Amino acid sequence: MQILKAAGLALLVSVPTSAQIVGQPSAGTYQRAVAAGYKAALYCSGIFNAGRTPEQIDADELAGIYPDYQKIVPTLTANVDRTRQSVSVGFDPKLPPRRAEWTSGHGCVTLPIGGTALASRKSTAAPSIRAADPRRWPQGDAGIAPRPSATLTGVVGQAFGTSYGVGTKTVGVIVVQDGKVLAEQYGSGFGPFVSNRTWSVGKSIAGTLIGLTNAGALKAPAAVPQWKAGDPRHAITLDNLLRMGSGLHSDTAGNRTDAIYFGGTTVDEQAVSWPLEALPGTRFRYANNDILLAVYATRNAIGEARYRALPGSLFGPLGMEHTVAETDWHGNYILSSQVWSTARDLARLGLFWSQDGVWQGKRLLPAGWMRTMTTPSGPQPLSGPGYGATMWLFGPKQGLPEGSYAAQGNRGQYVMVISSRQLVIVRRGEDPGAARFDIARFAADVVAALP
Repeated sequence: MQILKAAGLALLVSVPTSAQIVGQPSAGTYQRAVAAGYKAALYCSGIFNAGRTPEQIDADELAGIYPDYQKIVPTLTANVDRTRQSVSVGFDPKLPPRRAEWTSGHGCVTLPIGGTALASRKSTAAPSIRAADPRRWPQGDAGIAPRPSATLTGVVGQAFGTSYGVGTKTVGVIVVQDGKVLAEQYGSGFGPFVSNRTWSVGKSIAGTLIGLTNAGALKAPAAVPQWKAGDPRHAITLDNLLRMGSGLHSDTAGNRTDAIYFGGTTVDEQAVSWPLEALPGTRFRYANNDILLAVYATRNAIGEARYRALPGSLFGPLGMEHTVAETDWHGNYILSSQVWSTARDLARLGLFWSQDGVWQGKRLLPAGWMRTMTTPSGPQPLSGPGYGATMWLFGPKQGLPEGSYAAQGNRGQYVMVISSRQLVIVRRGEDPGAARFDIARFAADVVAALP
């Protein structure tokens, strides 16, 4: 710990860390309740967003999860109601089951214990997985005919083994150069139209969406109404939040937000409540809460109607037809993690980033916003890649060309952009436990395999 003294305050500054998987002590009924919420959420989204079977979800999405839930989840019974598009999981005979409900266009919402279906969210549409879009790639799915070299085929194939990390499980890879799909491969149970959770790739999606709406307000205090004048958190800017520089405390380094992701707690109940422990803009600390708060501030700044339509304003134009952003039961998008998408849709997004926010000749992002997302400013991680505004920054120190950047998330989700080669590499994973996929080495090998 380092003590920072300013404005008459002594603030504890913890050592920066970007750990995305850390232990979180818990016990008893609450631990079982969150484990049940975990299973209900993953079953609901996996079945109704992605068309997966319970058996497939058990083998992939629910294998090698956080240790405090891993032993509990298999003992809990999930009841899937395909008529009501819901999943319930009992965890205590004295309490109602945990429940997740699906709605067309908004995916699944996890309800609080005892919560009932939200009438405003229920849908009469039956869940269905969209078929191939007849428009030509990249807007649609026609004309995709990968013809990788033997060398590139070999590199991509190695991603499905142990070459880039012992114990990893790759479920999809796409390589795109100059806008053309050079290689595409999937693991068992997955395919071009089968989505899985983006985890923290959602943070870079959040940064992109905020760029569509709030690019001029970066240095202004974030629009969090709970932080009134006189509250030192009122000084936290949107830029601080996007760069993991809020200075807010969180329950764990990294920080796990299980209560929001799986416990039925809402963003406006929990994320706004943490106190300062460092001056805003002076410390890098990777935190889900910072991105949750950035998106919550955007909701307050742009109004409800525009906020509700925000994901569609990006996914629609880019042809990301198999991508859905989910919310908590108060309607807050959980864009730090809770987006479901396919490898192809994320390749479209990476291509959009590589084109400086221009799609099909039309500028969607303000000029300069991608530079904001991919430029380090303020405090940085102590080791490894740098950090921009929701984007990880790679370069020669990681064996990659200068100016490379990536969105990345838990369980091995990566969208790597190597601008100097007009290259986008998407790797989707369901890496269990402590297994780590070496995205930098894989990307370097892909570059070496290109003509």
